[in-house]
Amino acid sequence: MALGDSYATTAELKSYLRITDTAEDTLLSDSLSTASRLIEHHCDRQFNKATSASARVFYADAPCTVVVDDFHTTTDLVIKHSSGDDGTYDITLTTADYQLLPLNGIVSGESGWPYYRIELQGFYVSAAVRPQIQVTAQWGWTAVPAAIKRATVQMAEEIYKLKGAPFGVAGVDQFGPIRIRDNQRVTAMLAPYRRSPVLVA
Repeated sequence: MALGDSYATTAELKSYLRITDTAEDTLLSDSLSTASRLIEHHCDRQFNKATSASARVFYADAPCTVVVDDFHTTTDLVIKHSSGDDGTYDITLTTADYQLLPLNGIVSGESGWPYYRIELQGFYVSAAVRPQIQVTAQWGWTAVPAAIKRATVQMAEEIYKLKGAPFGVAGVDQFGPIRIRDNQRVTAMLAPYRRSPVLVA
């Protein structure tokens, strides 16, 4: 899947909803796209992948730590530093200058995670006005996690069913309008993939 694609197919959503005709394929596809974008916004990351490298710039989070967008391979990876704080990335780091995390692509026992943090080794960056680090990489995940695909289908189902609930109102009882609530099962599935987890006191 390329960047911007939905995280599940129309066929998968139709199977989940037990729809066998093609009359509402466009609406189903739009629901999947909307669900995918909502998941990206919720998680602050995207789960498809680019197959060609492009450059992005980042501020360092600490003198030796740079949190970056997800990238799924070291093929075509180039990391550069701007020594003059002038937007020119004039120093190319070697593999001895950094360590990519997570190690072994494993987070909380789950494999298949991309790299998203760079720990500098014996090489430090100072505070700067402009982003200090430029990373050229193939962005995204090698494969969409199963939980993300499942969450997409369930969220798309909810969006699809909104067609009969103007403004998200599913019905009315003695307390007023009943609105479509956040899907707690989806929220639970997405929790491990949020870049900035919600802290609970």
